[in-house]
Amino acid sequence: MKMFSKVAVATLFAASTMALSANAGTLADTIKQGFLKCGINTGLPGFAEADSSGKWHGLDVDICRAVAAAVLGDANKVKYVNLNAKERFTALQSGEIDLLSRNTTWTETRDTSLGLNFAGVNYYDGQGFMVHKSIGVKSALELDGASVCLQAGTTTELNLADYFRSHGMKYKLVSYDTNDQVLNGYVTGRCDVLTTDQSQLYSLRVKMKHPEKSVVLPEIISKEPLGPVVRQGDDEWFNIVKWTLFGLVSAEEKGITSKNVDDLKANSKDPEIRRMLGVEGNMAANLHLKKDWLYNVIKQVGNYGESFDRNVGPKTPLKIKRGLNALWTKGGLQYSPPFR
Repeated sequence: MKMFSKVAVATLFAASTMALSANAGTLADTIKQGFLKCGINTGLPGFAEADSSGKWHGLDVDICRAVAAAVLGDANKVKYVNLNAKERFTALQSGEIDLLSRNTTWTETRDTSLGLNFAGVNYYDGQGFMVHKSIGVKSALELDGASVCLQAGTTTELNLADYFRSHGMKYKLVSYDTNDQVLNGYVTGRCDVLTTDQSQLYSLRVKMKHPEKSVVLPEIISKEPLGPVVRQGDDEWFNIVKWTLFGLVSAEEKGITSKNVDDLKANSKDPEIRRMLGVEGNMAANLHLKKDWLYNVIKQVGNYGESFDRNVGPKTPLKIKRGLNALWTKGGLQYSPPFR
């Protein structure tokens, strides 16, 4: 086995040190530049979508806004970077963005081989199928020989291959780089089936001119825990993003909303609420944030339930029920460690 020269070792060490140094001050860098660099989808109703004035909103966008409120005191101080599936991890690794909040599935490979950390789950999902009603299919098990449209660079392609292989079925793959391209391929008849996370199926269907001509099949073929992602090597920033997400969930658990947060801050006797809102104790010091960091998040963004209902809930065009994304106290999986 060849030995590294002293020069080579020194060069590798220097490169590693520089990489860690560049990654170790995300909080300070964000405060200095005065805005958060946040990567989001190029456009997905309910999760990341621009309105007629160019303002972005959605469940994933609210994570960006919440972190900006926590760190900078202002949820609007966000620079949004639109990324497709192929671009998203490189953008985070390179420092183009400091937070990725783009319907991204937490997997073992991504968590251990890309130099990234998943900070939690803001939407529990699963992969499904949407088909043209005209083909008369009622179940995914009837899709043998079908042509399938999907977005390249996602877990969707691997899940699809596993599902068809395990059921002894064949298919023709039609892949695209963006969701809009996938949808166009499906609408124009390039494929019989569109597959992606079920939440995205509902999001894409509302963009169609004739959504009533398509149906989402009942099968869910995978687990897709979606959540925000940061670079490894900066535990301070990782903790801030993680506990901001926990703060949104805990606020809903404790009944703290954007409308009553001022009253609760002034009058609540609940010790945990008082700690969360910075009335007593100094938990914020552990995050290197100001005492009112979570107050700012809830006041400006709302709790997790408010964000869900506003962006994807039953009263929105997507009409998604809470399901797995209900609080653990209501039969769902959304659960936060205590603020103690």
